Parts: sequence; C-alpha cells; structure tokens
Amino acid sequence: MINIIFKLKFFLKLFIFFPVIFYFGKRSYIAYDEGFYALQARWILDKGNWTVPLWFDNYTLDRTIGLQFLIAKSQEIFGRNIFWAYLPTTLAAIVMLFITYKLHEELIDKKYALVSPLILSTTYLWFDYSHLATQDIIFSSLVTIGIFSLVKIKSRDNKLYILLFGIWIGLAFMMKTFLVAAPLISLLPYLFIKKKLFLTKFFWLGLLIGFIPYLIWSISIDPYLNKNIIFHLFEKFTNLSNKNNFSNPFYYYFWNIPITFLPWSIFSIIGIIFNKSDNKDQKFILTFFPLTFILTISLFSTKTPYYPLQISSILTLNSFLGIKYLFNSRIYKSTFIFITSRIIPLFLISFACLYYFLFNNVTSLNFKENSYLFLGFILFGLCWSFLNNKTNFKNVLIILIIGPYLLTSFLLGSGLFTDRSRELRETMEYVSSLDIVKNQNIKIDKSGITNTESHSKIIKISILTPNLGEGFNNIGELMPGELAWSSNYLDKEINDKSYDILYENDTLKPWKLILKK
Repeated sequence: MINIIFKLKFFLKLFIFFPVIFYFGKRSYIAYDEGFYALQARWILDKGNWTVPLWFDNYTLDRTIGLQFLIAKSQEIFGRNIFWAYLPTTLAAIVMLFITYKLHEELIDKKYALVSPLILSTTYLWFDYSHLATQDIIFSSLVTIGIFSLVKIKSRDNKLYILLFGIWIGLAFMMKTFLVAAPLISLLPYLFIKKKLFLTKFFWLGLLIGFIPYLIWSISIDPYLNKNIIFHLFEKFTNLSNKNNFSNPFYYYFWNIPITFLPWSIFSIIGIIFNKSDNKDQKFILTFFPLTFILTISLFSTKTPYYPLQISSILTLNSFLGIKYLFNSRIYKSTFIFITSRIIPLFLISFACLYYFLFNNVTSLNFKENSYLFLGFILFGLCWSFLNNKTNFKNVLIILIIGPYLLTSFLLGSGLFTDRSRELRETMEYVSSLDIVKNQNIKIDKSGITNTESHSKIIKISILTPNLGEGFNNIGELMPGELAWSSNYLDKEINDKSYDILYENDTLKPWKLILKK
C-alpha cells in the first residue's frame, strides 16, 4: 500500500509539469534556427542522406548533424508530423527538470526539491527554448547532467558518475561543438579539487563513449569532403569568435540574463550574493560556477540570449535560496512581501488591462491568443497579491510558483510559443489544398534568396510545402507544367507571359507560387 501511495505521489509530481511542457494543438516553426534544422531533417528523410547536413543540393558544413538526425529519426519512427519533430527537445526538457530536482536534493535539501524544477519550468528563457526544435535545451540538459555527476563524485568508487561525467562531454560536443568549452572552463577550479577522477579509466571510457556519435559521423562524412569536418567546424567557431552580426558588448549578459530569467531574476541574484553556506560543493556550484560562466561567455564575441541556458538550473536553485533568504530576513522580509504582493500585481494587472482593452490591435495576435495572454497576466497578478507577512514559508513558495505557472500554462495553451508562424501556416494550408498543388512537386528558385527576409520566408514555406522539389539557380531551368516558388526579384521575367502566378499574398511576400506554361 505504501509503495502504491509513493508511486501515485511520483506520477502526481510528473503531472504538475504537463501543462507547461506538452502542447497538442497546431504548430509552426520560426525560421532560425528551428525551421532550418527541421528542413534539414526533412531532406534527410526525402533524400536518405543521414550523413551530410544539406541546404537543397549543397552541403552545410558549419554544424554537426546531431539535432537534424534526432528530428528525422523521431519522425521516421512515429510519423512525419511536426509534433514529433519536437520530441528530442521535449525529452531533454523533462530530463533537465529531473536533474534540477536531483541537484536541489544534493546541494540544498530534499524537503522542497520540487520547487526548483517548477521555478525552472516557469522562467521565460527555459520555457521559450523548451518549445523550440533547436539544440539548446538538449545541450543545456547534457551540461546539467555533467554538473550533477560531478557533484555526486565523492571518491574514485563513484564509478557510474565518473563514467557519466565523461559521457556528457562528447555528446554535448556533437550538439554544439566547441561551445562545450564554456562550462568546462568555468568548472576548472572545481575539477582541480576533484582531479583524481582524471586518473580513473572510467572517465576516459566515458569520454570515448560520449564521442562515439561524433567519431562515427566524422568518419562517415569524410569521403564527401576535401578536408576533415573538424576544420569546417573550427572555421565556424573562428567566425563566431570574431566580430559578426551577433557580436554584443561585454556587459550584454548583465542585462540580458535578468530579463530572460524573469520572473525569478531578482531572487536568483539575491541567492548568489547571500549564499553563506559552509558546504563547499554548494558554494562553488551555486555561486562561483555561474559567475565564472557568465564572465567566460562575456569574453566571447558572439553573444546570444540562449547561451545562459546552460546555467539555468543553477540560477533556479539560487532563486529558491534567494526566496528563503528574503523570507527569513528581519530587514528585507516586509519589503519583499510588499513588492511581490502589491507593486508587481498592480503592474501585471495594469499591463494586462491596458494591452487587452486599448492596444491589442497593434499586434497580429488573434482573439484566442490575446485572451489567453490577458488571463495569464491577470491570474499571475492576483496570485501574488495573496502574499502577506503572516504567510508561512511553504505557502509563500506555493503562491509564488502558482502565478508564473498559470501564466506559462496559458501561454502554452494560446499557441504563442508553439504556433509561432500562425499566419504563414494558415496561408500554406490553403495553398496545399489547391488542386494544382496536390501530388505535384514545387521547386524553389534559389536565386530569389537575396536577403534575410526572403531566406527566412523560404525556410518556413519549404517546410510546409507538401511536395518539396529541388532547388534551381535560374527560372529558365523550369520545364513547362512545373511549379516553383519564386520571388519578386524575378517580376520582369514573370511578366513576359511565360509564367502564371498561381498564388501570392502579403504573408508569403516576397515569394509567389508560379507555373511555367
């Protein structure tokens, strides 16, 4: 009976995360980066080439084929449905929540271990990327596994965790190549303390096992290339290290992380600053590691919002410590309660009302999306307004979590984080229903990809094209009766009456569906 009750409690805990992880409605991709990976996965299945990442008939050698392989394999097993393209990300998100739970047990205590994964699941950055078909959550999950296994290594007898610490490095390299250096560099002082793990055969065995996917792939792709793939990957790393479109000032993460880690940012910062634990593992992992990591990625020229995902579990644990510190503080508790129960709810409810009743027409959101957004912010504000000085710590945690939890649940239900290109998807559903399109390939005029907008649109259009044909370099290559997506760049040639424009609208612009007569 006790075992049954324990299992029921376990499944109840899992069910709590269901509304913020799973979405079964209609989906659509953004172009970068998930649309690009989904399109490459489609070409894997269409062309049967599981080795070389493709862009139409050309090779793309600036990344591994790790994620594209996983997406294609998922769709091969379960069906070529967009839902299954997200399976690798969803599974990694679940693993990351579980490891966060275990880290809380290991570094803090078991009593409130469920709080940290709940906080993580309601942070903007994690929630956003856990619903994108990209490598980032998978990579961050592997980093979190590495941190957890390192914490669990107390002696050379912890063979499983030593093995696991070796495995994650190679798998992470297969996902994001040289970016694996950032967490490893940040862990160097801690690794020095535990340097004996490098003397064990289990670490090196784990490292070899982790690199097996990369080694198999690099050997398989080598016959297609004039030089080893590692040189192509290093060229990409070199480009990212130099000034480029994603270069940002050194201080970028000092404002970006607090924004993308909302609504828990201030608690996390307080947790880091006021962590006075005597536990060396806790002190290093929860304080020194995230600070060193932020400094490390700040030195890198390319800076993006998703790089800090690797420390999001650690920031989450600090959020819990920050809440605990404020609650127990004689000086700051009343201020903490006043701001969270009065100022923030007033701001959220005011924002929701102003947007919904006065400014909702300035966006392209539909009635459902606006309504879910409105209800989410209202409920968030109302929940936090129930906080008061007499509330015990357990209830404070529950109230604080329920607000963001309801907001993220409503955001997921609205489709804003899953049906990200709704208008284009709806347009392509109509195009796909046209009789002339059914059972006929539609080719792509690559010469029409002249800027970021046309490139972004054709990625999303290609994914949603029911029968995707080959790419070609000149419109003159089309044979009579063939269909193609062409751009406004070719208006003069289209107007010579050799082509019919079958469909065009502002959503697909600059692309239009044409027929060669």
